[in-house]
Amino acid sequence: MEIVVPEAFQYLYAVNRERPVVKIPHPVLRQVAREVTKVGPSVGKLIDEMSRVMNQAYGIGLAAPQLAVSQRVLVMASDGKRMIALVNPKITEREGEIVGEEGCLSIPGLYADVKRSRRVLVEGWDKRGRPVEYEMEGLSSRVVQHEIDHLDGILFIDHADPETLHWSLPSHEREAE
Repeated sequence: MEIVVPEAFQYLYAVNRERPVVKIPHPVLRQVAREVTKVGPSVGKLIDEMSRVMNQAYGIGLAAPQLAVSQRVLVMASDGKRMIALVNPKITEREGEIVGEEGCLSIPGLYADVKRSRRVLVEGWDKRGRPVEYEMEGLSSRVVQHEIDHLDGILFIDHADPETLHWSLPSHEREAE
């Protein structure tokens, strides 16, 4: 699906020091990210930077490809919970379906309804390279599925109900006006 950004939203697509998240059509967003073979200091620094950028951008999830880094690393902080980092995440169980609105820091201003699994079990490594497993439901389940899709070169618009696609300023942009 080709996205044509309306003129009123084009300023959101700047990529610079204040807005380091890459935007469509950057090619890294369509690539399958590389597995991390060793969790060392460079992965820890990447996770710290991803967490900082996610918070600065008012996001609730961010995948390494969104910072033009083709590695299977994501961070998320949804449902008011603490930030978690997952290295080489894999969904090992899925249950149920739920439809909800999604947006993306790499496609700012565009939103649509997306069908996702209601509950997922996710395995991966934490920031120190230790195996972790999380059972996620609701918003956390939606966010982790969205971010794992990024690691596979898939964007939310690929799953979106086209009838529900719409442009709206992100809430933090509306509040700044």
